[in-house]
Amino acid sequence: MTKFKAIRIDKDASGYRAAFSEFDETELMEGDVTVRVSHSTVNYKDGLAITGKSPVVRRFPMIPGIDFAGVVESSTHPDFKPGDEVVLNGWGVGETHFGGYSQKARVKGDWLVPLQKGFTAAQSMAIGTAGYTAALAVLALEKQGMTPDRGPVLVTGAAGGVGSVAISLLATAGWRVIASTGRAEEAEFLKHLGASEIIDRAELSAPGKPLGKERWAAAVDAVGSHTLANVLAQTSYEGAVAACGLAQGMDLPTSVAPFILRGVALLGIDSVMKPKAVRLQAWERLARDLDKAKLAELSTTIGYDKVIETATAILEGKVRGRVIVEIG
Repeated sequence: MTKFKAIRIDKDASGYRAAFSEFDETELMEGDVTVRVSHSTVNYKDGLAITGKSPVVRRFPMIPGIDFAGVVESSTHPDFKPGDEVVLNGWGVGETHFGGYSQKARVKGDWLVPLQKGFTAAQSMAIGTAGYTAALAVLALEKQGMTPDRGPVLVTGAAGGVGSVAISLLATAGWRVIASTGRAEEAEFLKHLGASEIIDRAELSAPGKPLGKERWAAAVDAVGSHTLANVLAQTSYEGAVAACGLAQGMDLPTSVAPFILRGVALLGIDSVMKPKAVRLQAWERLARDLDKAKLAELSTTIGYDKVIETATAILEGKVRGRVIVEIG
């Protein structure tokens, strides 16, 4: 199969647009591994890329999709051979290098990890960058010395991809989880995942004070802006916050007070360029602690033809948990 279908993003005098298009294998970008893609997913970042609401895509034309899973078709990389099942998260794929919303992908083998034992390709995309980022955030909190005996942990954007997986991982690790969401109808679902308490995101989303009452020992924040500022202001002495998203905005209207008066640590979580050893550690944690039954409950499967409309829905807050895309 030299011809294949992919979503193509163009930006020119006619504007910014995403549509399905036919490609030839000769048009794929440089790499030492060619993968037949079977599954992808829709992350918040993918929504931004497809709609153009944020400058995620930095070259045109582009095939979006920051994640994919599939089977190696050809390889000159020493770690991979035809038939190997592989997963990719990040590395600029879908931004500067053709990505996962494609029946074929050619990438550097150093960007790939083997499909974790115990996961199917579809399950790996139910996790995707959002779930893998949640695992990185949990690992970062633990590296900082955060343990459940310190007090509760807050998860913002709780009904989203990062939040839902973070709740499950943290609850499994013994934390009392407080979930912040603007979707009251998801309260029972979030409690089922492991949350002990639900708070309305409105408590955190407006401008707040430099310091507030100490309410949690740690937090995973996927929202940014005023929400992150308020999360920091209400984190207890020598607590830590793992920041990994910008659903409310890229700004951080806070002060130095949480840092110099309470010794709060702000831990930045980058999932895109993490070295392979850390990626494998995160995937091993997911394989060990993520309940596959709950993963199935927080996941929805869509056809390849539904990606573009789902990208809009995720930005509108209409998507619960994780989305699996069947490319195959």
